Amino acid sequence: MIQLKSDAEIAKMREAGLVVAAALDAVRAAIAPGVTTAELDEIAADVLRNAGAASNFKGYRAGGSVPYPATICASINDEVVHGIPSRKRTLRAGDIISIDCGAIVDGWHADAAFTAGVGEISPEAARLIEVCEEALWRGIAAGRPGATLGDIGYAVESYVRSQGDYGMVEEYGGHGIGTEMHQEPHVPNRGKPGRGLRLVPGLVLAVEPMIMLGDRRVFTRDDHWTVATVDGSWAAHFEHTFAVTADGPMVLTAPDLGAARLGSLASRAAG
Repeated sequence: MIQLKSDAEIAKMREAGLVVAAALDAVRAAIAPGVTTAELDEIAADVLRNAGAASNFKGYRAGGSVPYPATICASINDEVVHGIPSRKRTLRAGDIISIDCGAIVDGWHADAAFTAGVGEISPEAARLIEVCEEALWRGIAAGRPGATLGDIGYAVESYVRSQGDYGMVEEYGGHGIGTEMHQEPHVPNRGKPGRGLRLVPGLVLAVEPMIMLGDRRVFTRDDHWTVATVDGSWAAHFEHTFAVTADGPMVLTAPDLGAARLGSLASRAAG
């Protein structure tokens, strides 16, 4: 069932989105050589705790898997998503790391992710991150009333394809979100314009492109969670939760509701 939200429910999801944004900002500020992924997890957990929010990651089960043990996912280099924080995983200069975090406020969920470099990184890795983030915003910008899920997927995929020979994960994508972290519909990072579910105000979605420098194939490691590239190529992952409104997409996990990035895209399109 696809869940449409009232303005009041979207406002509650905005509260959860601001907690997620604060947690991700705190983690981003702490990323440095010598820091462990467990330390980053503790930082995010403290932000959620101080805000009176709950983690929607910790204890989560996917398809009967073992419960996820942490507040964030911390995926390094060739790890695409769902990397488990550990005191044994220490960041090194030149690494890239993807951080995914979610929060629940009064039963309403929000979810977002980013990829960042650890110290100075290679131009190739920096460009990978840049392309993935831009693809995210182009997908969100396509999420207007009357558009379709195919329009979102097409916006993500066509931009990535235009920027080089990047692999794009097909097994994972975005999702509906609301009273559960994962709801219908599935939001693929590929599609055809005008195809699929038509978007209406009240629909809240998480868009999350995942791209890699090499082949698109991935596998799940023995910890039952960490998804990594088969060929060892590095990957990037970005995500935001946004609401479809009569005025266009409203990004609930961005402090400015996405105004700066969406406005920049609109200005470039008009020019």
